[in-house]
Amino acid sequence: MDNLNLISNFAEFKELKNIDKPTMIGVLEDVFRHALQKQYETDENFDVIINPEKGDLEIWRNRTVVEDGAVENPNMQIAVSEVKAIDPTYEVGDEYADEIKLSSFGRRTVLSLRQNLASRILDLEKASLYEKYSEKVGEIVTGEVYQVWKREVLILDDEENELILPKAEQIPNDFYRKGDTIKAIVKSVEMNNNQPRIILSRTANQFLERLFEQEVPEIFDGLITIKKIVRIPGERAKVAVESYDERIDPVGACVGMKGSRIYSIVKELRNENIDVVNYTANTQLMIQRALNPAKISSITIDEEKKTASVYLKPDQVSLAIGKGGLNIRLSKMLTGYDIDVYREIEEEDVALTEFADEIDGWIIDALKSAGCDTAKSVLELPVEEIAARADLELEQAQKVVEILKAEFE
Repeated sequence: MDNLNLISNFAEFKELKNIDKPTMIGVLEDVFRHALQKQYETDENFDVIINPEKGDLEIWRNRTVVEDGAVENPNMQIAVSEVKAIDPTYEVGDEYADEIKLSSFGRRTVLSLRQNLASRILDLEKASLYEKYSEKVGEIVTGEVYQVWKREVLILDDEENELILPKAEQIPNDFYRKGDTIKAIVKSVEMNNNQPRIILSRTANQFLERLFEQEVPEIFDGLITIKKIVRIPGERAKVAVESYDERIDPVGACVGMKGSRIYSIVKELRNENIDVVNYTANTQLMIQRALNPAKISSITIDEEKKTASVYLKPDQVSLAIGKGGLNIRLSKMLTGYDIDVYREIEEEDVALTEFADEIDGWIIDALKSAGCDTAKSVLELPVEEIAARADLELEQAQKVVEILKAEFE
């Protein structure tokens, strides 16, 4: 057909991403029928034949053969003498079909057709992309870093669709260069100004859950379930797991032989420490497992207030709290209980509350929240660490130390 100059890339339509063939044909036919309506006032007597495999189309007009002089609408009727000059076999009452060349539409109409078609195709691609990734929310996708900006990273998937990884959804230790391969979950899909915006995340708990599903076949098969995940991205995470098969150790299965399974996950998360905990409905035992590796001496639980007082030997307190308080924070998040840590008072030690007349109450409370509830537990720490743990000024921490030291002199 000689009217393919309409769209130079018409043959490429069959290769358009995210658009299925029936939809593509429907759009093409709709665009051309709209042009026919403008040109001939109706498209009812036209056949639009599209071949997406070859990338071409044909337009045929069907008219009724009438007596000479009886033509009322030249778009719907044709005189018998005119038809017989082309093919003498036609008679009055027959249907005559002739091909309409696009050149007959006029240059402005052809230009409008091209613009309309390009616009419709673009809208189709956007809608299809939005639908495609809406169905992928919560799934892991892999892409290539295309551009690194201050507030976000632009990623291209294998079909060169644009995905966004905002700074807030990146693990603090993440660092990317153009061309790097990146793995993340689809967090959300938004439509901004008729443009799909696909947001990825590496900090979401669901990302860690999907990584476990990839690395641990028992989780993927449903033999082990992840009951809860809490994490401070890039620092530490706790994962409570439960087995539906008593023959399977859920913690062992997740860690793998010599840590082989957990290693891949830790590496993907920039060396984020992961504690896998055997889930139990027993609150006391769950708190005990959550505070691992600390060995707990006793626990007092208030179910109504959702609080737990945990008592440990002096050398176990720092393990329960963890570096920067991460272990105790994550344990609270995992169990849903507000956990207070206390050390068992040894002989010749004195509870901080005994110093209430010399040390402000809020300072004592801050020290207790940091796991220091006795005089010796405070004096064992450097002044700088006391100040950091309890959020005190250095002078305040030094004053506290002087008061406590006086007790043992």
